[in-house]
Amino acid sequence: AGPADDYSPLATDVSIGNWSAEHVPTGPEVFSTFAPALGDMFSRSVADKIELFGYSEHTNETTWVGSKGGLRLRKDSPVGRVEMTGKSHDRSRSTWAGVETRDFTDVSIADIDGQIRQRLQWQGTKVDLPAGRYDTILPSGSVADLFTYMMWVSTARDAQEGQSVFSKKGGGTRIGEKLSNVSLQFFSDPDFKQLPASNFVATAVSSPFSSVFDNGQPIKRVDWLKDGVLQSLIQTRASAKLTNLDFTPLGENLIMSVDGASGTLEDLVKKVDNGLLLTTFWYIRMVDPNSLLLTGLTRDGVYHVKGGEVVGATNNFRWNDSPVSALSRILHAGSTEWTQPREWAGDMSNMAIPPLVIKDFNMSTVSPGN
Repeated sequence: AGPADDYSPLATDVSIGNWSAEHVPTGPEVFSTFAPALGDMFSRSVADKIELFGYSEHTNETTWVGSKGGLRLRKDSPVGRVEMTGKSHDRSRSTWAGVETRDFTDVSIADIDGQIRQRLQWQGTKVDLPAGRYDTILPSGSVADLFTYMMWVSTARDAQEGQSVFSKKGGGTRIGEKLSNVSLQFFSDPDFKQLPASNFVATAVSSPFSSVFDNGQPIKRVDWLKDGVLQSLIQTRASAKLTNLDFTPLGENLIMSVDGASGTLEDLVKKVDNGLLLTTFWYIRMVDPNSLLLTGLTRDGVYHVKGGEVVGATNNFRWNDSPVSALSRILHAGSTEWTQPREWAGDMSNMAIPPLVIKDFNMSTVSPGN
């Protein structure tokens, strides 16, 4: 037997973090200001016949990586989230809100309460719409869900071997190709101030995304898309040799921005003459890996936008579209914000993403239910 396919020389004599310090566990005190505010929201909701379902969680994970070659690496990763579904009118109306946080001191129950109440109020007017292509306003969390999936198929080796949407016709990868119609930046950066992340590779098993032989290798900023151009694909050191490209490990955060973009989700609504505003995606699955065509459902509120205003709620849809194709159909973008994906909330955190308006998003069939 020869060396493993992903073999590279191991790092030695690298020390990062306080190796000897004890792990600091989380505890109920992290909810000390959040819980009373949540209790007040419960009381108001009971009085107004709004049912709330959800959970709050907080973890503080410590990872140590050590080796006989002198690796002494430590990272601490506190993270928490709130997810809440609100229902009213005998559960005929339903909406959702989610927030990610480090320590719950920045979670605004007033904002969550206001969002849920506004969305439930919008659902008082019903508008039936057929399947079709619509200019669609995606909240930052929905954008995060789409592009998390894109990153999961962004390994350079698969692209080099002709097995992904990033494979170039005739061989090689699509690195250097302009994919977006706007000046869009998409990157990982351990030094990004709002979402700091680990600056070294730490993985327990090898996969297409990482290699145990790379443990302890430094992680620096990697531009996946720069000015709308595909700049990098995920590499281990072994795959970088095969593809003759730079070693670009997947970092622990993902940040997207559009040059010159600003404003909130509400500001984007004002820019849409006739379209849809979504709440979340659900049941996202692959249809065609060659185009990264995905399918999924809308959930917990789809709203019809006319003349820059929400005029009512419409039916849910099954959709079929590709995040790579969507990159070339961006009509408007808002400010980048720390967000929480819904479908992949348990798998991906540390994402700062703008809300987007995508032209002609494909709502393929009408879907029943909330």
